[in-house]
Amino acid sequence: AKPAGNFKVCVCGGAGGIGQPLSLLMGMDPNVKELCIFDLNIAMVPPEGVAKDLSHLERKCEVKGYSMEVGKNPIDHLEECLTGCHLVLVPAGVPRKPGMTRDDLFKTNAGIAKGIVEACAKFCPDAVLGMIVNPVNSVVPAMAELYKKKGLDPMKIVGITTLDIVRANKFVGEITNKNPNFINVPVIGGHAGTTIIPLFSQDKVAKTIPADQIPDLDKHVQNAGTDVVEAKGGKGSATLSMAYAGARFGKSVLAGLAGRRRVECAYCMSDVTDLPYFAQKVVFGPGGITKVLPLGELSDHEKTRLEEAKVQLKGEIETGLEYAKGENLA
Repeated sequence: AKPAGNFKVCVCGGAGGIGQPLSLLMGMDPNVKELCIFDLNIAMVPPEGVAKDLSHLERKCEVKGYSMEVGKNPIDHLEECLTGCHLVLVPAGVPRKPGMTRDDLFKTNAGIAKGIVEACAKFCPDAVLGMIVNPVNSVVPAMAELYKKKGLDPMKIVGITTLDIVRANKFVGEITNKNPNFINVPVIGGHAGTTIIPLFSQDKVAKTIPADQIPDLDKHVQNAGTDVVEAKGGKGSATLSMAYAGARFGKSVLAGLAGRRRVECAYCMSDVTDLPYFAQKVVFGPGGITKVLPLGELSDHEKTRLEEAKVQLKGEIETGLEYAKGENLA
């Protein structure tokens, strides 16, 4: 067995609704030696407080908190926080509020993501950046293109789509009465609405589900986020399940860095389709993504869905690429 890693991880937005449980789960990972919690001074709890709280866990990792005033620039404040980081998880940005278009949301959140990505480019250019900033379909291409312009590796910018896989596995388990731990449905495409394409035909349990039930199950995975928003009565969205999924992704990245090959689905620069960014299975190893895997065999239903999804995804990628054209990292 390979020895556990000693990695430094930062959670940017670590005092928020996703950030706190995500920080808790990462603090429990045996590969984490140092955990940094960064957030703004308007966060619901000061990040220093979250760090103090997590510093009492029976784990090897040291925890430190860093806060920054709203309106300040991360690149001027995060040198100590980010230097030496191997993995930066970014559950930052504002949630979509009623009446907000996806474009409004993108403009706001792309600015927030850019501030963090710019600081990472300077202080931890070799770190893997796991992005949980909506809309992921546009934010990831925007940030990856900015990394590329700066002469850095765009494959370090990775969109975390793991929650779609987690939900697909769970829902298949419920229908088939099987343990979701032994179900592994790849989910390809993107991370919003119809761009989410679960490949039920590629899992041995899921493919036993009658074909006439698949379209509804497909919709169930696509709309699961809305189900949570409605159940929370407008007082929040998927935070705990997102933290669980983000930590599953983080764990795989760190296992890869420690020399253990891991396969997860993720949204990144890709050439498996004719779109420049796509979510599909990737291999995590030393340095992050070592390989983007082909989509494999698709059922007729999945082929049709893929063609439909590409149209929407193409537009959302364009939004990100357009943004990157007019911006540069400091």
